[in-house]
Amino acid sequence: MLIKSISGIRGTIGGKAGENLTPVDVVKFTIAYSKWVKSLYEPIPKLKVVVGRDARISGESVQQLVIHTLLMSGIDVVSLDLSTTPTLEMMVKEHQANGGIIITASHNPIQWNALKLLNAEGEFVSEEDGKKILEFSELTDNFVFPDIQKLGHLTYDENAIDKHIDKILQLKYVDVNAIKKAKFKIVVDAVNSTGGIAVPKLLKKLGVEDVIELNCEPNGQFAHNPEPLPENLLDLSLVVKKNKAHLGISVDPDVDRLALICEDGEPFGEEYTLVAVADYILKCNKGGNTVSNLSSTQALRDITLKYKGQYYASAVGEVNVVRKMKEVNAIIGGEGNGGVILPELHYGRDALVGIALFLSHLALSKKTVSILRDSYPHYYISKNKVELDKTIPISEIIEHIKNKYKKYPQNTIDGLKIELNDKEWIHLRQSNTEPIIRIYAESQTQTTADNLAKKMLADIKEFIREKQNSLL
Repeated sequence: MLIKSISGIRGTIGGKAGENLTPVDVVKFTIAYSKWVKSLYEPIPKLKVVVGRDARISGESVQQLVIHTLLMSGIDVVSLDLSTTPTLEMMVKEHQANGGIIITASHNPIQWNALKLLNAEGEFVSEEDGKKILEFSELTDNFVFPDIQKLGHLTYDENAIDKHIDKILQLKYVDVNAIKKAKFKIVVDAVNSTGGIAVPKLLKKLGVEDVIELNCEPNGQFAHNPEPLPENLLDLSLVVKKNKAHLGISVDPDVDRLALICEDGEPFGEEYTLVAVADYILKCNKGGNTVSNLSSTQALRDITLKYKGQYYASAVGEVNVVRKMKEVNAIIGGEGNGGVILPELHYGRDALVGIALFLSHLALSKKTVSILRDSYPHYYISKNKVELDKTIPISEIIEHIKNKYKKYPQNTIDGLKIELNDKEWIHLRQSNTEPIIRIYAESQTQTTADNLAKKMLADIKEFIREKQNSLL
């Protein structure tokens, strides 16, 4: 499978060119990206792009293709090699580069890989720029490569993760002394990717001496489904309980999502990673604004209002959250998948800064993780999906549901979100990374949230059946 989108190219390794992520597709898309960078900055004589990867087993091969295509296109490359997405985002600016490519399929299984594309700000390219890169990818046969005297130059930055961590430690919110005094025992599950390098390093510099490493060998052999959801973190929960640890930490392969396990082995809830960190930041900045996407828990809204700030919702996707955060001057934001964005560090989801902020919050609160979690508004989200029928445009499905629920307030900036009341909502939208419709529902009990999602799923399936019958 191959998915080309405004945020990059993602696919399964192997198979036919144009249908999967093959060497041909990697080279073609890298050429398109190089042409886009040149269209922005030429006639600057030498352009620079930062490249890095997560630890999945196809990463080194894909990285070599990307690096050498950029070099042959006349662009200098700074290679981070094994890195994290937030580290690479920060290093784009550190090296005053013109862009960056992180080779990672994020939470997708081992057979997937992807090229995520960044601009000179170390942020994901905009929708407009993404469309331009896609256009260039259809014209690579006409690309004129520079002669031998104008090839790019390759350099390496082997200390990028350390630089990233040092910048986190310099934040006024990070209280290393409080963390040291708390004497935390922490279990880390890094799914055998680059979090296995970065998270233990961070914890050591934060003064956490008792760290149990689980799946922290960056060999790309994922020990479980790499998406940090409760059902994939059962081993982490068991190890936390068995060792009487204070906390379990899980990150995804490229370390932009953070999930936590309480001391009793229960999930903190990926939706509540951002809520807890925002609570801490808002205590220090009362009246500050926050942003999360439409599919994230409204607990963030409740916390923001408590501190007399304003909460804003964006379309799903990091680039959309960042745009909204800049628009409303938000002091904290992110997504309910465990993605924390702190503008004072950089505009990108960052599990490492999330860990440092959460541990500072936990140490200063002098609470257990479970008690801290219980202090927040209780909401439950049901996350579901249905495969798209290629014969029926999603726009028709959205329009049908929109009319069916027209008596309720609706938001259409990204699919359709229906506000059933001030405690319940349903959001349906087409996935950016898979050929599916995602259906999210939130309520104050899991059963109610599940039932809301099931009702929406039934409505969609009924419409699809009726539409298919009418086409017979």
